[in-house]
Amino acid sequence: MFGLEPERIRKIVDELRGRLSGESRLGSRFKADGLSLEGDGTLIFEAEVDGVAQKKLALEIAAAMPDVVATVDRVRVKPASPMGDAEILARLRREYAEDPALASLNVEEIRGGHCETISKSPDAHGDIDYEVVDGVVTLNGSVPGLTIKRYIGLLAWWVPGSRDVINGIVAGDDDEDSADRIAEAVRLALEKDPYVDAAQVKVGVRNRTVRLTGYLPSDDQRRMAENDAWYIFGVDEVVNEIAVGP
Repeated sequence: MFGLEPERIRKIVDELRGRLSGESRLGSRFKADGLSLEGDGTLIFEAEVDGVAQKKLALEIAAAMPDVVATVDRVRVKPASPMGDAEILARLRREYAEDPALASLNVEEIRGGHCETISKSPDAHGDIDYEVVDGVVTLNGSVPGLTIKRYIGLLAWWVPGSRDVINGIVAGDDDEDSADRIAEAVRLALEKDPYVDAAQVKVGVRNRTVRLTGYLPSDDQRRMAENDAWYIFGVDEVVNEIAVGP
């Protein structure tokens, strides 16, 4: 592949800025300033967005651009509550060490280049480690299935100071993903969320698009249910048709 000429690079970046600026779903505060395109078609995308939905949408728009063959994702989510890395690590430490669903995993924390064992199972079925740098949580390791991989990522997103979650955990059944598996993970997320009445929400998935229906008593619960779906690894779109009412 021949390298892109500077004039072509400029036109692509300008067109991408125009597409991003014209997308109302990204919000009025979104700024498409942190864009640069290498001659080999690699796009470096830096931005801060309001939520995971906006992050995934912005990256989808970028990936659809002609001549963009890869994207370096530096799009970060504005944290719900500002937290330092040490505070985020403390929250993750508690969540990963105490959650019964993770009892069969060995868990390690990477901090300042050093690795510390947080919990160790006598009959471990997987290993994970986590690190936080500038509010970005990076997860690695291996687990038996996609459901637990997605759940570990969800717990990281639920820490209010998290700006991004890079889920590099390898699942033993990665090649067996399906709409049903995604729906299973979304239902688990809703059931685990103490602020959402999961029994009132129905989940449907086609390809990687999640459709939520049902009734919830408040707009806040409706919004939290949608966020839970967006947090699930592999979800590309969420259609929220939950009605608000008694």
